[in-house]
Amino acid sequence: MRYFFRKRLPEATRILLVESGSRYLFEELISGIRSSWGEDIFVDLVTCYAGLPKGFVPETTRVYRVTDYRGPAGRRRLFQELLRNRYSILGIICSAEPIMTKWKWALALRLPAKVFVLNENGDYFWLDYGHWKAMRQFVLYRAGLAGAGAVRTLARLIFFPFTLCYLLIYAGTVHLARSQRKGEL
Repeated sequence: MRYFFRKRLPEATRILLVESGSRYLFEELISGIRSSWGEDIFVDLVTCYAGLPKGFVPETTRVYRVTDYRGPAGRRRLFQELLRNRYSILGIICSAEPIMTKWKWALALRLPAKVFVLNENGDYFWLDYGHWKAMRQFVLYRAGLAGAGAVRTLARLIFFPFTLCYLLIYAGTVHLARSQRKGEL
């Protein structure tokens, strides 16, 4: 995340996409990337899926499957290979699916590239301080603290200690009554 404190976009020389969500999102993203930055831009892929999404040409795309890089030594090897490629832009999907969550954030933190985040609606934002309002809204929505779910989530947080205390007292009472019936006390 080398470009977090810069609003400007680097020159798009190579793009790395992390397929950390539904495949249909990537299939639509590829056409948008090709129309924005041209057909000759190098777009590589980190994925856990078999096969390629539509729009990827095997001859011009490198595919890194995380299943080929198991263990700490494999992860180190993958990071070294990706660093050697010098990607200028990194795209990750942040949909409501827990697919490759650790991988996408590890890549976003370790690769010196400008990061954009794509959600399940096809909307995206650049991960930099200039877009802090979009990031805040995104995090609040994912945490359930935006929209209609905010009141419900806050009520759960407020009542959690009372609910836990009630359940502990109830369990203690039931076990005490059971032990008295058996004549243990």
